[in-house]
Formats: sequence, C-alpha cells, structure tokens
Amino acid sequence: MQTDINGCDISLKTQDAVAQWNAMQRAFLSHGAATPELLGAVLKAEPEFALGHAVKGLLYLSLGRSELRPTVMEALELAQNAAAQGDVTARERRFIVALGLAVEGHMGRAAAVLDDVVRTTSGDALAMKLVQALRFMLGDAAGMRASIVLAKPGFAGDHSFRGFVLGCEAFALEETGDYAGAERAGRAGLELAPDDAWGLHAVAHVHDMTGRAEDGVRWLAGRSSHWAHCNNFGYHVWWHLALFHLDRGAYGPVLELYDRKVRPTQTDDFRDISNAASLLYRLEVEGVDVGTRWEELAELSANRIDDGALIFADLHYLMALAATDRGAELETMTQRIARDAASMEHDQHEVAALTGLPMAQGLLALRDGHYGLAAQQLQHGLAFLPRAGGSHAQRDVFWRLAVEATLKAGDCSGAETLLTRRVLDRGAEDGYTARRREQIAARRADLAAAGIAAE
Repeated sequence: MQTDINGCDISLKTQDAVAQWNAMQRAFLSHGAATPELLGAVLKAEPEFALGHAVKGLLYLSLGRSELRPTVMEALELAQNAAAQGDVTARERRFIVALGLAVEGHMGRAAAVLDDVVRTTSGDALAMKLVQALRFMLGDAAGMRASIVLAKPGFAGDHSFRGFVLGCEAFALEETGDYAGAERAGRAGLELAPDDAWGLHAVAHVHDMTGRAEDGVRWLAGRSSHWAHCNNFGYHVWWHLALFHLDRGAYGPVLELYDRKVRPTQTDDFRDISNAASLLYRLEVEGVDVGTRWEELAELSANRIDDGALIFADLHYLMALAATDRGAELETMTQRIARDAASMEHDQHEVAALTGLPMAQGLLALRDGHYGLAAQQLQHGLAFLPRAGGSHAQRDVFWRLAVEATLKAGDCSGAETLLTRRVLDRGAEDGYTARRREQIAARRADLAAAGIAAE
C-alpha cells in the first residue's frame, strides 16, 4: 500500500507507479493530453490496480460515445476482478461502485457516490474532479457548487492541487450566477496552477455571461500557453475567444479561428462537433456565409444517429443534419430520440423526454419551414434545457434557435420575451440581444409604416 500526492492510500506497490499516478492526476486536472498515456503506463506497470481501471472506465464513459461501451465494461470487469483478489481500500471500492452505476446510465447516482468520497477523504482531488465532470454532463450546476463546498476544507493551506479546486469552484460559481465570486476564485486559482485551463475558461465564461466581450478577448488573447498542453479541451477555449469576436461583430476573426483553432482537424469527438456546429449556426444567424463547413460535420453526425449516449451530443448532431440536405437522417434520429424518451431506462432517456425530443422536433420543424411549430417546440424544450448538460454558454445556441424561429414565425412580442428571459438567465445584455432588439424595432417600424399592427 502506497500514498499518493493527495495523501490518499492507494493499492499500488511501487514508487515508480505512484509517480506516474500522481502525474496522471495532475494531467487530468489540467485537461492535459498526456492523461491517457500516463494512465496506461500505470496499468501496464501494475495491471492489477483496481482504481486505475475504474478511473479509465469513467474517463472513457465521459467521451459520450456508445461504441466505447465495451471498453468501459472491460475496465469495470478488470476493476472488479482486481478488487476481489487484492488489498483494495474502501475508497477505491467506491470508485468501482460509481463506475458500475454510471455504466447503467445512472450518472447522478455515480456522482453521489463520489461525493461521499469527497466528504470522507480530505484532499481527494481525483474524486473532486470526477464529480465535477459527471455533474457537468448532467447539467447539475447546483450539484457542482455543493460538491465544491464539501471538497474545499480538504484543500486548505499548501495542498498541491488547491489551484485546480479553485478553478472548479470558479466554474460552479459562474454557472450558478455568482459572477464576481467566480472571477475571484478563477484568478486566484491560476496564481497557484497556471496550467488550469478549466479555471482560465471559467473566467472567460464570466466575461461571456456578463456581456464583456472586449474583456474576454483581452483575457484570452496572448494566454494560449496556459492551454497549449490540453487535449481537445484546448479547441473549446479557442471557441470562447471566437465567441467574444462574434459578439463584437468581428466575423472575419471568427472564421479564421474556426478553421485554425476550433476545427483544425475533422475529429468525431462530440465536444469538437458541438463547438463547431454551434459556432457555425451563430455565424449564419448573423448573415455570415460559412461556405461548405457544415458538410463534414453532417457527414460525421450521420454516423451517430443511433448513438444516444448523451442528449447534448445528439442535439448538436441534429443541428448539423438540419443545416444540410440530410432530411432522412434528421427524421430517423428524431424518431430514435422519441423511442428513448418513451423507454425511461436511464438518465439520458429522461432527459430525452424533458428536453431532447421537443428540441429535436423543433429543429425538424424549423428545417421544414414550419416556424410557428418550431418556435413552440423549441420554447418547450428550453424549460428543462439545463438537464441536457453542458454550460450556459454552450446551451445558449438553443436559446438563439428559439428566438430565430419565433422571429421567423412573425411573433415579435414572443421573441422579445425570449430575449428578456435570456438576459435574466445570463446576467447582462450582449451583442446578439442588442442586434435582435434592433431587428425587432425595424420590423415594427416597417409594419407601422404599412398600417399593420405588429404582434
């Protein structure tokens, strides 16, 4: 039995393996590209390490791809077998239990098990970060914040990973509306952990939610060294910079960032496709010609119509299909979401019923030009949209879809109501809202000049 960098007992046998395990944890906390390689090295050195297999399963599960289920199931089996045969701590067994629940589709229950680890194990950065990841996928911002309250006392003083905890706190505070507290925590965390891309991006979220695009550009511009080590999360940080330029109306830089930084390679990772699809839609709404950029996204999305691992991913695949001439795939995927919504076998089926299906039906109606129906369905889906997962900034594209459908239906008052609700949810008016209000005012003026009363 050894002790890791958090002071937690772990069932590794050699100091070399412990060193690799510690390096893996730091890489994971910083969204480092080296995470899987380091974890692989630990498991190669000590293949009977149950906790390592459990963490591998949780990491693969977080990729949100149904074809990875065999890999996740293998990791669970290896973890369970190792635990049955070896000297494993009670804490390590809880990680295995959490993976088993997550595999069954109960990510909320899995997060609760790991929260119990956070509560009972002082300074467990690994459990803390995994809880944040699971609750992020569930859209459970309140749960993320509550979990950090549980975790923080264990990271007082000079704990090696205190900066990453502050970064997670910053994001949880931002997602629950405490923008000043979020910015303070994020900046303080970066002083301790300059490689914490999550904390850096949490401050960017604050700038986005409070309508401070210029501040956002200044915050991210010239800081790319802080996320150069990242896996594809780095693309997402560049996406935030593109959003700030979009809000400023600087569309040229947005397209350049899309090609060079947001979508430099045609990966089929749902997070990369989500970044790309939501950015292209935002550009098109502003009248920007995005050329053929939708095509490769639609090609990849057409291969995911039966996936169903995450509604958040499904909705972005649908967006790409709706933007291209792929009506058959769009309808097939919508029908599959309807079947998921009816079965209620796990968390994501419930999410499908609450928000996935009305959003999908709204996208289908919008594509077919049935704007009134599209507005009705999309607005219905907004009520439970946070359950789809992701952040306010990521989900905002669906608010814009609802606004645009409502405007196309000729309902100026309805669009105004949506814009007001959006501002209240976010915390400030941004460039998009200002431009839509101008559009509504111009439409009303045109109707008045024609002697027609606007809706």
